[in-house]
Amino acid sequence: MKRLSTTLRNTALAAGPTLRRSLATHTPFYEKDCSSITPPYAQLIRKWEYVRELLNNRPLTLAEKILYSHLNDPEKSLSGGGKIRGESYLQLTPQRVAMQDASAQMALLQFMSAGLSQCAVPTSIHCDHLIQAIDGAEPDLKRSIASNKEVFDFLESAARKYGIEFWKPGSGIIHQIVLENYAAPGMLMLGTDSHTPNAGGLGLLAIGVGGADAVDAMTGTPWELKAPQVVGIHLTGKLSGWATPKDLILHLAGRLTVRGGTGRILEYFGPGVANQSCTGLATVANMGAEVGATTSTFPYTENMRAYLNATGRAPVARAADKAASMGFLNADEGAEYDEVIEINLSELEPTINGPFTPDLATPLSKFGSFVKEQGWKDELSAGLIGSCTNSSYEDMTRVAELAKQAKAAGLVTKVPFLCTPGSEQIRATMERDGVTNTLEDVGAVVLANACGPCIGQWKRDDMKGEENAILTSFNRNFKSRNDGNQLTMNFLASPTIVTAMAFSGSLSFNPMTDTLTLPSGKPFRFAPPAGQDLPTEGFTQGNTDYYPSPMPEPQSETEVIIHPDSQRLELLEPFQSHFGDRGLELPPLKVLMRVRGKCTTDHISAAGPWLKYKGHLTNISENLLITAVNDEGGNVNVAFDHDRAAGETETDTIPAVAKRFKSRNQPWTLVVDDNYGEGSAREHAALQPRFYGCAMIIARSFARIHETNLKKQGVLPLWFADKNDYSRIGSGDVVETIGLADLIEGRQNAAVKLKVTKRTGEVFEILTKHTMSEDQLKWFRAGSALNFIRSQMS
Repeated sequence: MKRLSTTLRNTALAAGPTLRRSLATHTPFYEKDCSSITPPYAQLIRKWEYVRELLNNRPLTLAEKILYSHLNDPEKSLSGGGKIRGESYLQLTPQRVAMQDASAQMALLQFMSAGLSQCAVPTSIHCDHLIQAIDGAEPDLKRSIASNKEVFDFLESAARKYGIEFWKPGSGIIHQIVLENYAAPGMLMLGTDSHTPNAGGLGLLAIGVGGADAVDAMTGTPWELKAPQVVGIHLTGKLSGWATPKDLILHLAGRLTVRGGTGRILEYFGPGVANQSCTGLATVANMGAEVGATTSTFPYTENMRAYLNATGRAPVARAADKAASMGFLNADEGAEYDEVIEINLSELEPTINGPFTPDLATPLSKFGSFVKEQGWKDELSAGLIGSCTNSSYEDMTRVAELAKQAKAAGLVTKVPFLCTPGSEQIRATMERDGVTNTLEDVGAVVLANACGPCIGQWKRDDMKGEENAILTSFNRNFKSRNDGNQLTMNFLASPTIVTAMAFSGSLSFNPMTDTLTLPSGKPFRFAPPAGQDLPTEGFTQGNTDYYPSPMPEPQSETEVIIHPDSQRLELLEPFQSHFGDRGLELPPLKVLMRVRGKCTTDHISAAGPWLKYKGHLTNISENLLITAVNDEGGNVNVAFDHDRAAGETETDTIPAVAKRFKSRNQPWTLVVDDNYGEGSAREHAALQPRFYGCAMIIARSFARIHETNLKKQGVLPLWFADKNDYSRIGSGDVVETIGLADLIEGRQNAAVKLKVTKRTGEVFEILTKHTMSEDQLKWFRAGSALNFIRSQMS
């Protein structure tokens, strides 16, 4: 444990000092009704003080304060005197749920089956994932609304029926909208997207979950989380020159790797925090997902207050000031972290991460040499800026400064240069302040306020099947993710580096030191750009037709629109229990395959063109594991059927063999590698194998969100006690559980072994580990968490 000493005190607002003079002109264009978004600070502080007594006045980190003040029953979760972080399961009451349009479909279908008339907590739907980038903002939005009308009608009718705020297509990306409208210091909220932690830039805990977890909060069921460890990131110094908050998190991703944050909250503190804008902190929190962190948070700062005021939430700022003065919005002096990482911001330089993984970090000064060493072409094929990670006003004004320099020198971009505003508010303010024109003048194409290329919604006509390199300010860069081409190398960088390099067309160009040749033959070098964190004239809302009515009343008479012959939407049938009358050991399971290496949720349930089937489990299950590598043979999307019937082939696609197993009523299991299910929060990666009959997955290790999603859908996630046992089990082997019944029945020290019968007849047993809680075992016994919730309600 690392203790927070007096010299490492958080730079939080202890007594709510007045705004700095430089921010005085950043006034809001209006003040919102904040009654539904202001945390109940008095109630939270009372619970925090009670928790302090339970814990013998132990100093707490900020993350602990927020978590424990949202406990459903503090005494039940914290009593016993044992270790909490990394050990105990917490029953929590989140204050809000946000869902994007792709994941909202399945979440709502599950919520509807619970039979409630309205949501138990404020909930919002954001239409951002189903808008494809082709020609530009206006035609892309119009085309996507038409092609997805059935889904948008379903979402809007469900929102009306259950009293959910519905942000229409064109309103913007969920995370930017949440930051602008709903986030508040000290809050606990859930979102059905892995980058929900973006809201942590305002000093709260925002956690990405699957739809079934969201349904817990929406139905008023306590939401369960294994208490994370807390890593303290101590920031000193100040960013300068070309370095941005994006470079901080790219650097940290290189240090922690994609697994280094699993089961942990990243809590930043120190004098370097106060120097960052609120939206800059949001960028850092957003990409905490790339290291597997549960979420990220920061102590309350003046810049957070300024952002709240500028976005019409002065009442929240005033309430947060008071809570901060009572010590609620920063860590206690002497609080202990499980690990402390020191970062001097003054020493950071721009960083580029990739390709194919977000933790392969290379300082810009070494990137040209890295490209040469790898033998890659020194060519950039496209530059893309924006997305939920970097689409703030500060980001856009910073790149506009570079565009102004380039235009004055007579330069235009040498490669396609695409820009995605984060929200209608950002787009409209950019347009008013001339930022959009400045970017378009040098060759930029401004896309719709949506996710677009970041999640694979990019109809790219060039470079098909060709090796090429793109540079983006996005957060994730797995193979095939952006354009469907597995040969596209996606490198992650700050928007400023992406923009500068788009003028060179070269991967090795270093704008800090290198020059470009002007038409006149003279050399030109960019000056480090400066952005403006908040617009001097305030934000403008833009087209308010995209916006919802705040706090809508449920209209119970509304019919939720699902066409019976729809290929996009399908009512869910409850999953059956694995057990029935046969006892509490699983039936003998056939091994479908052994998955090799990195297997993200993109591999398990691809996005891109498959997004249109997010509300239709039968159809989307056709993409199960289609980009996964079979360790037996090394082929992609190939599975063996050792029990094939006459006329059936020995091998087929993975979903085809899974369907064969289902048709034979043969339950099955998967053997998978380390960090299985890293990446997005998409619960389809758990729903699809369950739909085809998967009962158990055995892994070297799991990513947090995916492991929880499996538990929710009635799939047992087991960990190899000895990772070497991974290679002992192959396709066609039969696996049986031993000791699962003892575990389910609550016997102390129960352990689950697996009896493996090889196709050769060899039999052996292996030991496994698990992370199943008492409640999660109840879900598993019932067949799914939703089955259990429904049984409790009836």
